[in-house]
Amino acid sequence: MSQTSPSAPLKDLIGVGFGPSNLALAIALEELAHTHGHALDALFIDKQTDYRWHGETLASQSELQISFLKDLVSLRNPTSPYSFVNYLHQKQRLADFINLGTFYPCRLEYNDYLRWAAEHFATQAQYGEQVLRIEPEVHQGRVEHLRVVSQDGQGREIVRRSRSVVVGTGGTPKIPEIFRSLKDDPRVFHHSQYLSSVAKLPCTQGKAMRVAVIGSGQSAAEAFIDLNDSYPSVKVDMILRAASLKPADDSPFVNEIFAPDYTDLVFNQPAAERGKLIEQFHNTNYSVVDLNLLERIYGILYRQKVAHQFRHNVLCRRQVENVVAHTDGIELTVTDLATGQQQTHRYDAVILATGYARSSHRELLAPLAGYLEDYAVDRNYRVLTSPDLQASVYLQGFCESSHGLSDTLLSVLPARAAEIGEALFQELGCQRGRIPRSALADSA
Repeated sequence: MSQTSPSAPLKDLIGVGFGPSNLALAIALEELAHTHGHALDALFIDKQTDYRWHGETLASQSELQISFLKDLVSLRNPTSPYSFVNYLHQKQRLADFINLGTFYPCRLEYNDYLRWAAEHFATQAQYGEQVLRIEPEVHQGRVEHLRVVSQDGQGREIVRRSRSVVVGTGGTPKIPEIFRSLKDDPRVFHHSQYLSSVAKLPCTQGKAMRVAVIGSGQSAAEAFIDLNDSYPSVKVDMILRAASLKPADDSPFVNEIFAPDYTDLVFNQPAAERGKLIEQFHNTNYSVVDLNLLERIYGILYRQKVAHQFRHNVLCRRQVENVVAHTDGIELTVTDLATGQQQTHRYDAVILATGYARSSHRELLAPLAGYLEDYAVDRNYRVLTSPDLQASVYLQGFCESSHGLSDTLLSVLPARAAEIGEALFQELGCQRGRIPRSALADSA
């Protein structure tokens, strides 16, 4: 374990990651400080060198999939100065945005909104450090404080102490096993590295390329459209196991599952019933594509038939069985799941639009595993622990199984930030003697 002096500065809160979840929390803590009469000493650590939200996937054609009203604050406090509407006002684009007649800004603009909001918390943010682990600081058999161990760009380990930690590190790119041996081949890359990886390909100089996109969700569709629009020399095969590309269900009644109130319904169900609810609405978020994007792809394929110029393919019911890297391309052997027929194709690049895993919190919190109840959380997202762990650990974006499908999305950020923020003020008030611990128990 890393060593640190007991006299090292003690933070009230360290947030691991400074994406939208912890940014919403920083705002909530600032606004809650006015209610509680004092602020918390918080620091947020992010591995990126500056603020970017999915920066590698911000192709110019991609749009946000939820209303701008589901920003960092509006569902909690519509009068907050950190709203998307105020951002537009400050940037002198409010009237122009209204003229667009849309609820869905492009992701480039939403990224700029998040950066604008994050700039207000520059003194609470530490960029360019990768948090490696979170360790217990044991004193007389109890853990009242935690050590957050990070590594800077020069490889130096830095240890900070805190009364509480909020882990909001987001998803980790999911690489199918069959492609893992090629993780260092620049011709095979996950969609999370899309922009920088494509920039190194010959198609940027107008050279002909054949590219495979593996996946059937929004990321795969956006890659298909961007390659079609931006690189006329590229031929794309979208390869998916499903029988067809499917639309995301964003109809009004179904969208109610992303309302903050729905979190209570999900959490209060038995575990088996929670699983059924999540499965029932799986097609709102996973392996689905916005309808307008589906229609664009279908239109592209139809016009190919009219012109008898077959540039792209959408290959449904295909399972990648084998991958071989050659000096002149990546060879994929795929099976048609309907007929059993196998074919081998050679590609100049392969884009893995294969989603994200939500497991990084387990690695970060591994030194605390003996105190945790298998990373389960309470209603306010605090990890359930043994009595010996007095310091608090909260999770953002890792609680889908207990809190519902909205947990990994933007929809509940304001409400979740308020819930965690209130819990932190109460918990830290108890530690400092401002609030009797019995009052905390009554509110749990």
